[in-house]
Amino acid sequence: MDDSRKHFDTRAIHSGESPGPDPGSHVVPIYQTSTFIFDNAAQGARRFAGEEPGYIYTRLGNPTVRALEEKMADLENGEDAVAFGSGMGAISAVFLQLLSAGDHVVSIKTIYGCTYSLLTGLLKRMGIEVTFVDGTDISQVRDAIKPNTRVLYGETPANPNMAVLDLEAFGRVGRERGITTVVDNTFMSPAVQRPLDWGVDVVVHSATKYLGGHGDVIGGIMVGSSEFVSQVKEDALKDVGAVLGPFDAWLLIRGLKTLPLRAERHNTNAQVVAEFLENHPAVSRVHYPGLASHPGHELSKRQSIGGFGGMIAFELSGGLQAGRNLLDSVKLCTLAVSLGACDTLIQHPASMTHSSLDEAQLLAAGVHPGLIRLSVGLEHPDDIIYDLRTSMEGA
Repeated sequence: MDDSRKHFDTRAIHSGESPGPDPGSHVVPIYQTSTFIFDNAAQGARRFAGEEPGYIYTRLGNPTVRALEEKMADLENGEDAVAFGSGMGAISAVFLQLLSAGDHVVSIKTIYGCTYSLLTGLLKRMGIEVTFVDGTDISQVRDAIKPNTRVLYGETPANPNMAVLDLEAFGRVGRERGITTVVDNTFMSPAVQRPLDWGVDVVVHSATKYLGGHGDVIGGIMVGSSEFVSQVKEDALKDVGAVLGPFDAWLLIRGLKTLPLRAERHNTNAQVVAEFLENHPAVSRVHYPGLASHPGHELSKRQSIGGFGGMIAFELSGGLQAGRNLLDSVKLCTLAVSLGACDTLIQHPASMTHSSLDEAQLLAAGVHPGLIRLSVGLEHPDDIIYDLRTSMEGA
């Protein structure tokens, strides 16, 4: 990349946008096709044999999807990327590519509910073992490693209690033991945090969230070395088939162009809202890395690029019932799961996104039954605060 495109804001717009088969198009075209035509039989044979570059079938590759992959590889400072039909498609593909029966995973204990279900359900039935540890204590990660450990898995901040993982230490442990480290960067996005820069091997995203940014597309991304991406495309993507469609890829490309601007507003809004919540008498605890009271504040400040993200978790003094009353009282905040949309989303993890965990598992993962998760949107922060304040007064 030349110097004129070195800044993240510029790269978010221009990376992956090089002219393709339609060089006259100002934006990446939507190649809404399932298959691609060969000039002759010999060319088709060469492409299937890998002797000639070119597209064959959209499950194996598509120009619109490829533009998205190139953009995300650049934004995460990775060598290459592969897109999937969902975030769980990306996470599943990484595990399937790296693990075999008899292997072992060390995972932080607070992770997205469906990732937890995958590790303790399908992968367990396939003969894969997992040990959950407190990711804020890197010695627990190190001590849990076994001779058959193949993956160290983490999120930071963790979903939903916002625990912060030391990315540099996490990556170092993996390198020292020859184990692949994988980090879900969905909560922050590359506008705020880039795990590969800290020595992590593989980054995954639910592109549905901040990357898309508008709540209108489902997708997933994995970024890593060219070698590993090639392996995943050849095996876990091609043969399992969690493929992203061209139109969804186009929506994600469009969303990424405004990611730097959106991330800045999400960050500033969340900081203001978190400070309001911390000082409200109805709130017993706020989990937000931007607060000095958060145990991961200094670590998050060190490994983030700017800001602390748009996600907040908090607990009301009135407990679970007060939380339910709040969810039923908000007018501006949208009662819905997901995150990273333009509007503020509010939900109850224990009964929604993490409902696959029983009460004991929730507590073990650090998810309090009364925890509320807030994805702070792009509205004026005063309006978000007004909605929360008036709703808590009735809670």
